[in-house]
Amino acid sequence: MKVLIVTNMYPTPEMPSFGTFIHEQAESLREEGVDVDIFFVNGRKNALNYLWALPRFWAHLLTHRYDLIHSHYLHANILARAQFLYPVVITHHSGDSYTAWQRRLSYLIDPFVDRIISVSEDTKKVGRLRNAIVIPCGIDFDLFKPAPQQDARKKLGLPMDKKLVLWSGEYFRLEKRYDIVQKAMELLKKRVPEAELVLVSGKPLKSVPDYINACDVMFLVSNKEGSPMVIKEAMACNLPIVSVPAGDVADMIEGTEGCYLCSQDPEDVAQKLELALRWGKRTKGRENIGYMEIGAISRRIIACYENLLNSKRRRGLSRFWQKKDDMLQETK
Repeated sequence: MKVLIVTNMYPTPEMPSFGTFIHEQAESLREEGVDVDIFFVNGRKNALNYLWALPRFWAHLLTHRYDLIHSHYLHANILARAQFLYPVVITHHSGDSYTAWQRRLSYLIDPFVDRIISVSEDTKKVGRLRNAIVIPCGIDFDLFKPAPQQDARKKLGLPMDKKLVLWSGEYFRLEKRYDIVQKAMELLKKRVPEAELVLVSGKPLKSVPDYINACDVMFLVSNKEGSPMVIKEAMACNLPIVSVPAGDVADMIEGTEGCYLCSQDPEDVAQKLELALRWGKRTKGRENIGYMEIGAISRRIIACYENLLNSKRRRGLSRFWQKKDDMLQETK
């Protein structure tokens, strides 16, 4: 099976953390035997790249052959459907469902694609994706795994005697609510003076497990999320978590001691962070998200591909036999 992944998020040397989950998914699909090519439109570098993408996309299709195209995010979904040579699978992440203008455009595109994947039940519900298959992005358990805290701190040059609170993400994006992060930390430090924020933004993926293992708790306060990777990564490393119930977070951390749901009220965030710090142990999060293992997720995606292609073949055969019957009728 040969698949073209079309995306406007993908890591580059200048942006090593940008769309790492798409890269990880592509690598995992390759490990499962799928021949994967990437068509990346770097709209973040220059919005004009979206205009140049269409002729570049068609030139690529004229010189390559695929079984299907799998696209991620609205702009890539539009581009992927700007052809009818190959069937199209699209994945809806948070923006496609939670951002009003993107949701409206998605309503126009979705009826014309062959399969829709949603990264969480919440994304499916908000986006009104009745026929979508829910498949979250998977987590690499070989990369994200528990490690001694003191070793990680020494490696990163972080203080040994502080209570380190991790926040990971693009702080400049308004929906991530870094303003709440700052207010919550101010309140937390009044309760736990030794608490210190560790901000991880724009780091290469391979360095992120060290930061997770070095810290005592991580938190997330975004306005919206589909199926946040930072939560899965922290769970895989058994790190305590404080988070708003965005996307599938509540399902992921449910029943895991040391993990707490919070609101976006900075006071509530600070209180839950204090609880996690006072709890003072590692969790059993890794045990509770085994279903998110990236290989298992990739096999579910491949099953979606195979189902689509088999359906196309059956319809093709059906049309062949119908045409043959019509020809026989004409000769009688």
